[in-house]
Amino acid sequence: METPPDEKMQKTDLEVASKSLGSEDVVPGSLEEQQKTKVESIRERFAVLRFAHGIEIFLDKKVGMETQGIDRMAEDERRNPPMWNVFVLWCGSNICVQTLPFGVLGPELGLSLHLSIAAIVVGSLLGAACTAFTSSLGPKLGLRTIAAARYSFGFYGAKLCACITIIVNVGFTVIGVVVAGQILSAVSDYKMTLSVGIAISSILSYLVTVLGLSIIHTFERYAWIPSIILFLVLIGQASPHVSPSTPSSAEGLELAAIFLSYMAIIFAYASGWAPIAADYFCSYPSTTPQWKIFVLSWSGLSTACIFSISIGACVGSAAMVYAPYTDAYNEYGFGALISTVYHPVGWSKFALVVFSFTVIGQNTIMIYSNGLAAQLLGDYFHAVPRFIWSFVVICAVLLLALIGRAHLSEIITDFVGLLGYWAVAFATIVLIEDQVFRRRRGYDLRVWDDAKLLPVGAAAVTSLLIGYCAGGITGMDQTWYVGPIARTFGGMGGDVGTFLSFGFTCVSYPILRTIERRVTGK
Repeated sequence: METPPDEKMQKTDLEVASKSLGSEDVVPGSLEEQQKTKVESIRERFAVLRFAHGIEIFLDKKVGMETQGIDRMAEDERRNPPMWNVFVLWCGSNICVQTLPFGVLGPELGLSLHLSIAAIVVGSLLGAACTAFTSSLGPKLGLRTIAAARYSFGFYGAKLCACITIIVNVGFTVIGVVVAGQILSAVSDYKMTLSVGIAISSILSYLVTVLGLSIIHTFERYAWIPSIILFLVLIGQASPHVSPSTPSSAEGLELAAIFLSYMAIIFAYASGWAPIAADYFCSYPSTTPQWKIFVLSWSGLSTACIFSISIGACVGSAAMVYAPYTDAYNEYGFGALISTVYHPVGWSKFALVVFSFTVIGQNTIMIYSNGLAAQLLGDYFHAVPRFIWSFVVICAVLLLALIGRAHLSEIITDFVGLLGYWAVAFATIVLIEDQVFRRRRGYDLRVWDDAKLLPVGAAAVTSLLIGYCAGGITGMDQTWYVGPIARTFGGMGGDVGTFLSFGFTCVSYPILRTIERRVTGK
């Protein structure tokens, strides 16, 4: 059946607007207005939502709490923050105490210090590239990362991404509050229980998150300064016991397997930011060069990861050979190890208290983005203010942290390792969509919240599953499962799931997306 001339003209006009405007701001049209009206009507129907929204407005007037939510940030609503904010945001959120256990893990797995640092450098540089690309979409589209992913995953496929993002961020936040809890417990000579320390860290992280993006940027701008001082003192006091000459505990294929598995964990950490990175840069003008955001994000994140995780590896190397460090780590965990490294006792307690607050820099970002991801699950979820969803998230974090507080190393190896497969597949799909399929025709920003006009998303979801299942699962090396390809390395296996996930996604998405466009026209 032939399309009526008026519909053809309307479609052509939209395509021309997309090409000519690209990522420039589009004047809000009826589609966006209708959606906002729909969300407002939902709030009006439920007294509890009206009350929550009233609190949000009140706090906005009193303390400047952000009420933006997931709505696209129009050009006239954007600020023009200094470009160096991009670099320091990644420093503030990654030069923090919860990155140290990732470094300790290298020597704990049996790698020499040299190989641990090599894995850290390579994993950080590659993983940061995924995050840097999604960061660059923030100014370009004025949308949060998962909302921008609707242009590839579709309206409903992006809900799957939102759910996975929530799970991932909760996992990272659990690591942060457990580390902070261990440190606070060590400061009190273990008179304060680990559970109380976890609760204190969780509450403080939530309070900063409530105020929104502006406060987070301000906090991250300065949070890295005390952190970097404490890191330098830490490595200075641990250096007499660091053992760079200690060899790896394995050799041959088994050593290669351990190296690949550890590098996959570091990659997963650095790339784990990819599904939320644009959330923090959509307030920049759309005229901001995409390459600048990419370079500043990549350099900031990779530098912060290499610096902080490498220091953790040095401390871990010392903990494997120096008896007082070994005993403290084995008996009380990571917090006791750091407490033993710092000396004298008075300085140690002061440093640990300050160190425990550095987790807030990373936790606030995770909790903030989870509140936004929850709003993307549907209109009724959208009607619930972000600070309510953030509260639900921190309650879940607190519960899970209390349950898993004695198993920090297991959480890092078994949970974080799984994240890389998802993050690399997600970033690859969004990259191909942006650089291949929308390079010329751009984005119609008026339809970001309209399921009928967005792509179906079948190609992206299928490619994500192919990348994760055919690549990630066959190449994974986890405590509970070793994939057939990972098993070929012998011993405990070597994790190559991240690289296989990338390869399968790169091959499958262009083919499936081309078919989807021809069939659906979107």
